[in-house]
Amino acid sequence: MSLWAVGLVLATVVALLARGAGALSTTGALAAMVAGTITLAAGWSWAIILIGYFVSATLLSRFRAADKERRTQGRVEKHGARDATQVLANGGAFVVMALGFWVRPHPLWMAFAAGALAASAADTWATELGVLARRRPRSILTWKPVDVGTSGGITMQGFAAGITGAMFIALVAWMVRWPTAATVSALVGGILGCALDSIVGASLQARRWCASCDMATEQQIHRCGAATTRTGGLAWLDNDGVNALATVGGALLGAAATAFL
Repeated sequence: MSLWAVGLVLATVVALLARGAGALSTTGALAAMVAGTITLAAGWSWAIILIGYFVSATLLSRFRAADKERRTQGRVEKHGARDATQVLANGGAFVVMALGFWVRPHPLWMAFAAGALAASAADTWATELGVLARRRPRSILTWKPVDVGTSGGITMQGFAAGITGAMFIALVAWMVRWPTAATVSALVGGILGCALDSIVGASLQARRWCASCDMATEQQIHRCGAATTRTGGLAWLDNDGVNALATVGGALLGAAATAFL
């Protein structure tokens, strides 16, 4: 049986389990099936790294989920199960690199992939643990205090978590015996990609306001049912778009760092 067939079977099983556990929506499960199939076709090591990322992200999203939802409710665009857009925004770049490696194997694909996934992991870890920080977050651009859940808001706890997330992907890449360049790319690309996510989120991501609730939000239709008004940023750039840009940035910055090896 080819790796494509094995990948389809295993990816389907994992996606269905994640769907049943509430980690993925129906569209998210379909996207994960495609992503998992392509990734395993590139090799078992690719699949192990992706699964490691997915399991860690899922566990962190469940950690004190009620507290995090209470702290960010009404501000962040999406809660709960990840949909297809979120899956592709966070893992799409990694999957593209896996496909490139399958077409023409080269260590550079691994460096790009490690940087991309580490950036996503760092951002996920920073977000999931940073919102639980006791101190109020500050804007990465102005350093002024912002509400919990505001894009571009950072805390020391979240910053440390982001570094740990990048280190986690670097560790998994090392354990599956990827080249040293990929490990370095994961560490550098993960940290810088996470910082890029915050910078773009604070400066370019669409910012909206709910007049009924008198609060800033990412939601076009607020939890109260009222339509919100855009107050800044690019109308087309939402949080998923920012995540996608950050993963690409992590891939490029991480791979660039390997030139110094």
